[in-house]
Amino acid sequence: MSGTPVKPRREQPAKIRCDACPVLCFIAEGRSGACDRYANHDGELVRLDPLVIVERTQSHSGRLVPFLEGEADWDGDLLQNTRQFVTAVGAGTTYPDYKPAPFIVSQPLEDADMVTVVTEGIYSYCGVKVKIDTDRHIGDEAATVRVDGEAIGHVMTGEYGSRMLSLGGVDHLTGGSKKEGRVTCAALLALCNREAVTMTVESGAELTLQAGHAPIINGHQEELMRVGCGSAAIGMFARQWAPIVDEVVVVDDHITGVLSEHQAGKMLDVKPTGIKIKGRRSTPGRYFQVADPGTGWGGTNIEDPLTILDAFKPDQAWEGLRLLMVSTTGEQWGYFELDAELTPQPADASKALRAAVERVAENCEPAMTSVLFMGGAGGSLRAGVTENPVRLTRSVKDALTYVSCGGAPAYIWPGGGITVMVDVLNMPENSFGYVPTPALVAPIEFTMRLTDYEILGGHMDEVQQLQDVVGAAAGQNRQGQHESYPWPMDERHFSWEKIRGRSVPEGKK
Repeated sequence: MSGTPVKPRREQPAKIRCDACPVLCFIAEGRSGACDRYANHDGELVRLDPLVIVERTQSHSGRLVPFLEGEADWDGDLLQNTRQFVTAVGAGTTYPDYKPAPFIVSQPLEDADMVTVVTEGIYSYCGVKVKIDTDRHIGDEAATVRVDGEAIGHVMTGEYGSRMLSLGGVDHLTGGSKKEGRVTCAALLALCNREAVTMTVESGAELTLQAGHAPIINGHQEELMRVGCGSAAIGMFARQWAPIVDEVVVVDDHITGVLSEHQAGKMLDVKPTGIKIKGRRSTPGRYFQVADPGTGWGGTNIEDPLTILDAFKPDQAWEGLRLLMVSTTGEQWGYFELDAELTPQPADASKALRAAVERVAENCEPAMTSVLFMGGAGGSLRAGVTENPVRLTRSVKDALTYVSCGGAPAYIWPGGGITVMVDVLNMPENSFGYVPTPALVAPIEFTMRLTDYEILGGHMDEVQQLQDVVGAAAGQNRQGQHESYPWPMDERHFSWEKIRGRSVPEGKK
């Protein structure tokens, strides 16, 4: 009896389960997981991100050691005028939480043995603070910021010459729709890895922001950050203006300055000009609310500066009065002289006046976008450091433990927990990853004396010597140079006096 031949079952490639994050991907041979950070190689789970090691020579110029395969610059000698620090970039995570940190590295510092606990944290509770150097109005305070139509944050209070954004946070990552969480995570990842992100402010501007680059607002690339408010500009340049003009108005959305009324003008014997400014007078020579916020002169909505003037007082003004009106960056300015009717008329500026205006712009710094990552180092991350996580928190607050992110200095917020903030420009390139939960993955390192680590209840059995870690990591470090952060193993980071009288508890000796 003949029958239908049975096709042999195609053998499916073996999959392995990744436990680096709560997604728990099953990964087939030769494939990577959902985060593109871990892969199945010959049945073994391997990390795809390179481990970054920082090296500093005795000349104190810092650089990231490339350790590329085939490179012969480094011969493995750790003592030839170099110091090395294993960062957490590419180190891996502690998930599922009970595991010790991927690398716990011991090395000497002066006459002490130090240990650095290295791990990549999975941050659901994280975001970025963005500083945008501009006078332009980008949107009202608390206005929603959107990417691809999804809310990812809001406008914060304005600071001196800058607009501020707060983006991300757990409410956007996990508290909204799945799309909102994915879009927020993708935007944060790009910003932290120094990529450009375009976003819109509700009832405000379109922004293209990239760390270390000039902000682009409504398609216009900013050039200069203002020298100061209008009043400050009067104070800075009054001595240069007073001999060549009779009156100066520095137009500013916040504080517009008037030379003849300002205390700086009074001290230089600038006589009254009879000028009248629309807006709310604060103190002599300082006016608020001369116009609505906008993208024109000094962050106002005006393009013609004369619109903020009322008629001059005839008993004080005079024909031929020389009037300079200038913005807080010096990018917009106009020179006028009063006619017989005491009406300002455009006039040719002298060479000396042009030089004085250029001095304003010269004193403005280049406009830049700054991105600071901010996240809470929670219980699971701390458990990778010690079996008693609260001791790590106390040690950080007591300055016994120094916290860095990719080797860069981290600001630790006061109050409970370990809330860190770090400038992404101080970190190695591509320091950040993500997991699809969604959450960001960011490096963090805890450095302390080895004896303190034992007191904390640290995972002493997992401690490795620096040379062993560096040797095993050869061929993995592919980052470029970076010199702007202090050396993480500097003894000045640690409060040595506070360790006196501390002893290793029973059971830890």
